[in-house]
Amino acid sequence: MANYRSPGVYTEDIPTLPPSIAEVESAVPAFVGYTEKATMSVTDDVLNLPTPINGLADYIQIFGGAEQEDSANITIAVDELKTGTNTTGYKVTITPNFTNLRKHILYHAVKHYFENGGGRCFIVSVGKYAAAVDKAAIEAGLDLIALEDEPTILLVPDAIFLGQSDFDEVNQKMLVQASELKDRFAVIDTRTSTVPKTTTSINTDVTTAIGNVPIDILIRQFGAVYYPWLETTYNYQFDFPNLTLTTYTINGAAPVAPDVDRTGSTMSVLQAAASSMYSAIKAIYSTYHIKLPPSAAIAGVYARVDDARGVWKAPANVGLLSVVKPTVNVSRSDQDLLNVNTDTGKSVNAIINVAGYGTVVMGARTLDGNDDEWKYVNVRRFFSVVEESIKKSSNWVVFEPNTAATWVKLQAMIENYLTLKWRDGALAGAKPEQAFFVNIGLGKTMTSIDILEGRLIVEIGMAVARPAEFVILRFIQMMQTS
Repeated sequence: MANYRSPGVYTEDIPTLPPSIAEVESAVPAFVGYTEKATMSVTDDVLNLPTPINGLADYIQIFGGAEQEDSANITIAVDELKTGTNTTGYKVTITPNFTNLRKHILYHAVKHYFENGGGRCFIVSVGKYAAAVDKAAIEAGLDLIALEDEPTILLVPDAIFLGQSDFDEVNQKMLVQASELKDRFAVIDTRTSTVPKTTTSINTDVTTAIGNVPIDILIRQFGAVYYPWLETTYNYQFDFPNLTLTTYTINGAAPVAPDVDRTGSTMSVLQAAASSMYSAIKAIYSTYHIKLPPSAAIAGVYARVDDARGVWKAPANVGLLSVVKPTVNVSRSDQDLLNVNTDTGKSVNAIINVAGYGTVVMGARTLDGNDDEWKYVNVRRFFSVVEESIKKSSNWVVFEPNTAATWVKLQAMIENYLTLKWRDGALAGAKPEQAFFVNIGLGKTMTSIDILEGRLIVEIGMAVARPAEFVILRFIQMMQTS
């Protein structure tokens, strides 16, 4: 009570409601990789600087577009089919030199993220397209992201261009950062997807991502691996109008007068002089799609599901957008070994093609897939969001009196928040007391020594809703009774 010194009428506001908890954002990815530029105001002013963006237009304005392909890495051959003087069709053969195509995919990865439902994210440009992908540069970028509080998902799509040992170290660094900070989650790619698959190729592909993941379950629960790569709807960034026709034949032979030899003509010239041939070439060219590792699309799915349902909903049985198909057809027997790996305990989430539904994410397990506590991605991510939200909203308690009045107010704040989560469907239980508990107080969570040493301890338990991963329908044939 205030110390009043003169006669008069005074008012006092008596707070009766507990503080509220503001929930942190659950899906804010941080992409680390190489860009065309890194300029917001002056040249390279955001190079090696975590930069938030809200859409692809922001990315293009600050970081530029896709890396352009060298026209020397593609050949175009056309055999014009003729009967007499009449053209009956064109046999077009386009051969990209995939080995020498560009080695930076961040632009297309970010584009795929936004097209799959992504929102606000961070970009760390660690170099430009002239530079080769380098482990030290990527790890420096991850160290910069570690200083940022907002990101909740870690991705390094460009890491697929590293050698296996460097790739392993980058993945380990993401997992360690996520486990130490406990407010983020690592989405990891395999280095490759072997096409066509063989009896051993899926295991070989997956081993590139999980082979050297630490056995420590406190680390593995903070990451997930998805397989296989995706054939997207994006085309390679060749300067198509200026590509030249490498080989031109008529019915398999070199053209002779009066036929015009189109060899060496650019596509823009063909568009004007031989539009039907140009259209045939364009149609075949458009079927060569960029293949991307799935991490960026998966981050978009996380954001989409979080926004539509909540972070507690498993980000699975969800379709992927801007995807033609998975590059590898994962069968049911293949998926059995990916989803539940009895040898390593490290689960890999399969992306499969479902008739009538398209390309679907059909897995929701962390790398710690055999642990009943942290088996599911949504459970780990939900705990991270709740922990971070309560932590940030409890700053007011620091240096408050460590007495029952403070305990009651803090407990009410947390219980109100968790009750809302229970009503939303995040917690399992017919009543709030079956869905969560909040314990605080002398003799409950603290001893007299704890209070003397300035510790205020709160215990929070939550029964997070688990996904129905295996839906089992049991049918029994009944005997005729009448």
